Amino acid sequence: MLRNLRNAFVSGLLLLAPVGVTFFVINFLIQKIGIPTRQLIFFFIPPKQFSHVWLEYSLYVAAIVVVGCLITLLGWLSKLLIGRILVNTFERVVDNVPVVRNVYNTVKQIRDTFVQQEKAVFQKSVLIEYPRKGIWVLGFMTGHGKGEIQAQTHSELINVFIPTTPNPTSGFLLMVPKEEVRELDMSIPDAMKLIISGGAVVPPWKDALPEDSKSLQSSDTTPMV
Repeated sequence: MLRNLRNAFVSGLLLLAPVGVTFFVINFLIQKIGIPTRQLIFFFIPPKQFSHVWLEYSLYVAAIVVVGCLITLLGWLSKLLIGRILVNTFERVVDNVPVVRNVYNTVKQIRDTFVQQEKAVFQKSVLIEYPRKGIWVLGFMTGHGKGEIQAQTHSELINVFIPTTPNPTSGFLLMVPKEEVRELDMSIPDAMKLIISGGAVVPPWKDALPEDSKSLQSSDTTPMV
């Protein structure tokens, strides 16, 4: 009975998790961005006007929109020469601050992973047998073998990046014969979610649903004695 109550409680928490995270993000935006920005931008409005709740929250939303526009402007400027110079200067300053440097570089590596993913550095999701036969690992094809490595092996190779779990910013490169690489229909974002979650978040695959339902039915059927 206690186990069932515990499982029901955990299930309820999991159902409420998306709602809780949504409210947390909205509250964070209002408290950490909306209020300070409102005080900075709308300083000319008398404090007594904030007694109107609709006006107060309208200014919060307006302040968040202004911050969003400034962030968009910053991203646009970063593509220009002067923007790149400013970013490089900022990163050199951050590299000299011990604790801030570690946090900044970690977040930057995670960001670069997903940015490179969007630039098609990862071409396809693949499966290979590693570190031995019968053990499968999920990876990303990054290209075909070329140059000296291709010539020395006398085999058509596929470059496969194997990310680590749950931090996909690190990993290792394998050069696998083409016939030993299985290409997947799974999209790169779905494969990345699977890796980051440690296998907990499995993307759906419509072609596997009939077989899965059959296997579940056969497993649930017990012989009559």
